[in-house]
Amino acid sequence: MPKIGLPAWTWLSPIVGALLLLGAKLGGAFDIALAAGLIACVLAAVHHAEVVAHKIGEPYGTLVLAVAVTVIEVALIVSLMLSGGMAASGLARDTVFAAIMIILNGLVGLCLLVGGARHLEQKFGQAGVSAALATLAAMTVLTLVLPNYTTSTPGPVYSGSQLAFVGLVSLVLYGTFVLVQTVRHRDYFLPTGPKAHDEEAHAAPPTTLDAWISLGLLVLSLVTVVLLAKSLAPTIEQAVANAGAPKAVVGVIIAALVLAPESLAAVRAARADRLQTSLNLALGSALASIGLTIPVVAVVSLVMDWPLSLGLDAKAMVLLMLTLIVTTLSLGTGRTTVLQGVVHLLIFAVYLFTTVVP
Repeated sequence: MPKIGLPAWTWLSPIVGALLLLGAKLGGAFDIALAAGLIACVLAAVHHAEVVAHKIGEPYGTLVLAVAVTVIEVALIVSLMLSGGMAASGLARDTVFAAIMIILNGLVGLCLLVGGARHLEQKFGQAGVSAALATLAAMTVLTLVLPNYTTSTPGPVYSGSQLAFVGLVSLVLYGTFVLVQTVRHRDYFLPTGPKAHDEEAHAAPPTTLDAWISLGLLVLSLVTVVLLAKSLAPTIEQAVANAGAPKAVVGVIIAALVLAPESLAAVRAARADRLQTSLNLALGSALASIGLTIPVVAVVSLVMDWPLSLGLDAKAMVLLMLTLIVTTLSLGTGRTTVLQGVVHLLIFAVYLFTTVVP
């Protein structure tokens, strides 16, 4: 019998998560088990997506992982929108904005701090990072800032035609970036130097059996995540309300949950002096968060005739502009130290504080 090389937790998690759904209506303390199962299934889904991606290679591997993560994010957003009704019209905005702040400040800052503390100064390919930042800045402003200044409809919302057009623009921008990253200019995003050829960076691809098993478990994990998220949606919103926290905290929770696996991988890579890999993971996650999530949520909003509030308030726009400017300056030389890491982490701390205490 062929040997299966998948860790036990990666196939146990979706199975246990599916079994937990049988008691989803029990509530109370059982919600803790549901939350643990949700987190485990998210981690398992991303792991299996990475296995499949490693097997089939680029550019399709990148798309598999991006689509898997986006399905998780959209599932959580749509589940909470269904349970929250009109009150959840800003959930997609809050989640995407939280993802941008977590990645560009929290994750990038932690990577630069950990890498700089261990290796003093780290280098990376500036061409690929600059391309990612340019694409990210365009998508972020078009989806989260411009709605505040359009006049077809009042408030921080797009009209139906505007929403469809901006969703299409986001998808085209992301698709073009993926084409450049994986086909046209792949060398811009490849690690350079002695660490580029280490054993971890070029691990042996999984067997065909492992890849097919991972594909099946990936589907099971995603379905389980959708159903668990739907079951936990009222509990998450009630917990945030009971704590007296703003609704934007729900978006922070969703984004942190979805980005956890990529974040761990990025920090490990930075500690191993492979900052290029860290930045590829971080910026790629940010681009997918907007480039795939916004179009899907826009389609759902238009089909279901749900309100979709995308425009940020003045405080959030200031933090977003500060983040984009500082990130461009920090990553504009191809070299980083602990200083840039501390700056990003402190901006992230300000974001978290002002989210809870607006």
